[in-house]
Amino acid sequence: MSETSKPVLTHVTYRPKKGKEEELFTLVRKHWPILKEIGLSTNEPAKVYRATDKRSGAVYFIEIFSWRDAEASTIAHQTPEVMAVWETMGPVLEGLELAALEPFSAEA
Repeated sequence: MSETSKPVLTHVTYRPKKGKEEELFTLVRKHWPILKEIGLSTNEPAKVYRATDKRSGAVYFIEIFSWRDAEASTIAHQTPEVMAVWETMGPVLEGLELAALEPFSAEA
């Protein structure tokens, strides 16, 4: 399996605008099912967490899922079903952080 055909474990932090938490959460819950339906994610269901910053009290959401491969996120930008969710998120987002995750061990 080449590097481009391996699943890409992804961590997304969605930071809602004040008062838009529930609206954003509804959209985040729609995200992975659409990716799965059109074959851009693995079959492993996304894990979605509601997080509260211990210092500020700000609520945000974390989604962890795997793209099917390294090309899938690029294809998503050209897919109307995915763009319909992403574009709807824009007005309720304060910020968004994306990270590709890879196994790491602190053991020597």
